[in-house]
Amino acid sequence: MATTLFRAVLAAAVFSSIIPVQRASAAPKNLSKRAYESQRVQGDPPVLDGRLSDPVWDSVQWSGSFIQRDPDDGSEPSVDTEFKVVYDDEALYFAFRLYDDPEKVSDLLARRDSFPGDWIEVNIDSYADRRTAFSFTLSYSGTQGDEYISNDGSNWDSSWDAVWNGATQLDSDGWTAEVKIPLSQLRFSDAAEQTWGLQVTRRLFRLEERSTWQHIPKSLSGFVSNFGELRGLRNLKPKRRIEIVPYMVARADAYQAEPGNPFRDGSDSDYDVGIDGKIGITNNLTFDFTVNPDFGQVEADPSEVNLSVFESFFGERRPFFVEGNDIFEMRISPSRAGGGPDNLFYSRRIGRRPGFSPSVPDGGFLDSPANTTILGAFKLSGKTANGLSVGIMESVTAEEEGTIDLFGERSKVTVEPLTSYFAARLRQDFRGGDTQVGGMLTAVNRQLEGELLDAMRSDAYTAGLDVSHYFHDRDYRFEASVFGSNIQGSRQVILDAQQSSARYYQRPDNDYATLDPNRTSLSGHAGAARLTRTNNHQLVFQTGFSWRSPGFEINDLGFMRSADRINQFVWVAYQQRDPVGIFNNWNANISQELNWDYGGNFQSAEWDASVFAEFRNRYRARVAVSRNGERVSNTELRGGPSSKWPGTWSYSLWGGTDERKDFAIRLGTWRRHGDEDQVENEDYWGAITWRPNDALRLTLRPSWRRGYREMQYLGTDALGNEARYLFGAIDQETRILTVRLDYAITQNLTVQLYASPFVSNGRYSEIKRITDSRAADYRDRFGVLDPGQIAFDPVADAFNVDENRDGVEDYSVGNPDFDFREYNSNLVVRWEYQTGSAVFFVWSQLRDETTLFNDGQGYRDELDQLFGAPAQDVFLVKFSRWFSR
Repeated sequence: MATTLFRAVLAAAVFSSIIPVQRASAAPKNLSKRAYESQRVQGDPPVLDGRLSDPVWDSVQWSGSFIQRDPDDGSEPSVDTEFKVVYDDEALYFAFRLYDDPEKVSDLLARRDSFPGDWIEVNIDSYADRRTAFSFTLSYSGTQGDEYISNDGSNWDSSWDAVWNGATQLDSDGWTAEVKIPLSQLRFSDAAEQTWGLQVTRRLFRLEERSTWQHIPKSLSGFVSNFGELRGLRNLKPKRRIEIVPYMVARADAYQAEPGNPFRDGSDSDYDVGIDGKIGITNNLTFDFTVNPDFGQVEADPSEVNLSVFESFFGERRPFFVEGNDIFEMRISPSRAGGGPDNLFYSRRIGRRPGFSPSVPDGGFLDSPANTTILGAFKLSGKTANGLSVGIMESVTAEEEGTIDLFGERSKVTVEPLTSYFAARLRQDFRGGDTQVGGMLTAVNRQLEGELLDAMRSDAYTAGLDVSHYFHDRDYRFEASVFGSNIQGSRQVILDAQQSSARYYQRPDNDYATLDPNRTSLSGHAGAARLTRTNNHQLVFQTGFSWRSPGFEINDLGFMRSADRINQFVWVAYQQRDPVGIFNNWNANISQELNWDYGGNFQSAEWDASVFAEFRNRYRARVAVSRNGERVSNTELRGGPSSKWPGTWSYSLWGGTDERKDFAIRLGTWRRHGDEDQVENEDYWGAITWRPNDALRLTLRPSWRRGYREMQYLGTDALGNEARYLFGAIDQETRILTVRLDYAITQNLTVQLYASPFVSNGRYSEIKRITDSRAADYRDRFGVLDPGQIAFDPVADAFNVDENRDGVEDYSVGNPDFDFREYNSNLVVRWEYQTGSAVFFVWSQLRDETTLFNDGQGYRDELDQLFGAPAQDVFLVKFSRWFSR
C-alpha cells in the first residue's frame, strides 16, 4: 500500500516538473477584458462589520458598470453595483455597495450553500489557469455559500467548504457588505507579482436578475477563461494551510427487543472519537485526511423496491467523500450514450456493508456490523503551476468480524477482510487549457483467507486514459477515452463474475464470450468518443459512440450495471437564451440511440424529443416523448438465451410556478404504454414548497405510481434436462411522501428534517414459461400455465406446478406477492458555534413492516400499519472543533 502511494506521488511530481508551463491563450477578440488594480493594506485591515467606514477603503477606487446576464444578456442592470479590493499578508478584503430600494431587499435566511435571496458572489481564479476558480457567495441575510469551479465553469462543487467571513448592513441606498477571504483558503504561486482571474456577480432576487462585472456573453464559450483580472498583487506568500478538526460523538440506539436473540436486547450505546484534517503540502497541493470518520448525521437513502437484475445507484452523502469528488470523475460512457451514473470511481464502495454472509446453524443468531469501519482515508489534490491536476486517494477499511451465538456458545467469523482502496487521477492542461490529457488508476486489494477466498475477489485494477480538445475558437470539443480492467480471485469467484448480470457468459446463444470455470482472472476494455458543438451557439449537437467488452468489470471501486455493449448516439438542440415574446428562454431537443451487444447483435433503437420553456413570469414547463423500438435483451432471462420484447411509447409533462414566491408548486406526470399491451405505467408527482417566513421552508413531495407488466421474471427451474424460464404478470402500486423542513434560526444555527413514508404493493397473476424467446409473434414467445397445472401450498407459501399433468409436482414458484412499507426520518440540528466548529444533534428513525395485507386495504390502513410497527431510533450528539494555523 505504502509503495503504491509513493509511486503515485512520485509520478505526479515528476510529470509536473518535466512539462513546461502552458501560456494562457489570448482572450476572444470580441471580449473586452476588465481589470481591477488592488492595493496592499497600509495600517490596520478593515473591521468586518459591513459598514465600509474603515479608512483603508479610501486607498482604492470603486469599480462598477455591471452588465446584465440574466434574463436579458447584455442589457443594463436594474440597479447598480460597485466593489473595492485590498489585501495584506493574511487575506483579501472586498467591499460592496449594492444600490437598491431598502424596502425591497430580500433577507431570506437558509443553511449554508443554499444561496437564498439577494446575494453578491466573488469568483477567484488564483491558479491563473483559466479553468478553475474558488467561489464565495454572501447573501444579505448573512448566509454563506462556497463552491469549487472546474472545467472552465462546467462543474460547480458546493461540497467544497472554505473558512471565511462576511458581514452586511442595510442603509438608505440599498445594502453594503464586507468579505474577508483568508489566503490560506486559496491556491496560488509564489511569484513576486501576480494577476488572478476575477468575476463578481450580483443576484437581484425579486427580478431573478443576475449582473456581472466582467460581462461574458452567453454566445461566448467558456466561463473562467473569460474572467476579468485582479492586478496589483505583490509579494504574496502562499499559506501552508493546516486545519485539524477532532470530533467526539456519543450514540444511543433504541429498538424493539427480539425474544431469544442475545444481540437484540432493545438498546445499545457507544461513543467514539476521530479526526479530520487538511494540510497544505505545497502551494497548490492539499492533503485531506480522516481517521475513524463518523457519518451519523448523513441522511438515509430513499426507499425503493428493485425488481430488476441490476444494482441500484445511490448518491454519495458522506462529507469526506463528497468534497472534491469531481476530481475522480471519469465516466465510462457519455451520459447521452446510455452511460448513466457508470463511473470508474464510486466512493460508496468504501465502508459498505460487509460482503460475506456466513451460514448460521438452526437456533443460532448472528451479530454482524451494518457497515465496514473506515480506519482512515486521505486525499491529495490540487493543481500545479504547470497545469497538472492531481487527485490521489487511499482508504483502508478494517477486517470485520461477526459473532454467532448458538445456545450461549459464541464464535467469531470474518465477514469482511482488511481492504485497501486506492485511486489516482492526473490531468494535464495544454494550449492554455484548450487541450487536456489525463489518466486514472484504481486498485482494490483484499487480504483474504478461509471462506472469504471463494466469496470475494482478491484484487481488482482499472485504468483509463482520456483527452479533451477544443478547436475552432472553442466552438467544438472532441473527447475520447479508453479503459481497461482486471479482477483476480479463486475459480469460484471468477466464475461468479462471468455469470453475473453484467455479462451472462453462460447464455446458450452467446457465441462471442466463452465461459471458463478454470479462470482465476478476468480482463476487459471499454472506450468512448464524442464530438460536441458547444453551448455558445443556438444550435448545438453532440454525437459519438462507446463500447464495453464482455469482460470489462469495475464494480470493486466503480459503478457499472452492464458490460457487453456497443452504442451510437446523436443529440441536437436549439436554444433560445434571451427573452422573446412570452418566454424568458426555451429550448428543444431531439436524440436517437442505437445499441448492439459486443458480438454485433442488434439490441435496440431509441428516439426522444422534448421542449422546455421558462416564461416571463418565471413559470416553467417541459413536455417530452420517447419511442423505444422492439428490442432484444441478453438479460431478461437471467442467464438464459436472448429474448425479444415489444417496443414502448413514453410521454412526460411537468410544470412549475415561480420558486421565488412564498408558495410554489410543481406537478408532473410520466406515462408509458407498450406495444401488444404488455406494459402500462403511470406516474404522478408533485412538489409543494411553502415559506411562511424568511427563515422557514417546508417542502412536500408526494408521488403515486402504478405499473403493469405482463412479463416479470419469477425464476428459473428445470423439467428433466430442459430449463424453465418463468414469468408472471405484475400489477404494482407505489405511494411515496417526502417531507423536508429547513429552519434557519440564525445563519449558524439550523434545523433540518427529512421524513418519508414509502408503501409499495405488488400482485402477480398468470404464471408463464418461455417457449420461444425470439419468435416473430410476441404471443408465440411464451405459454400461460392454466389453473389445472398450478396448486398453491399455504404452508410453503409457494405455487406447485404440475406442467405435464401427471399428478407429480415438476417444480415450484415461491409466492411473489409483496407489501413493502418503510418509514425513514432524520432530524439534524447543527450549530456552528465558531467558524469551522460545530455541534450536531441527530435523531434518526426507521420503521418497516412487510406483513401481507388482504386486497382492498386502503392507503390510510397501510400507513396505520406502518406507524404502528416497532421503531428503531438512533440518537447522536457530535462535537467538533476547528484548529488552524
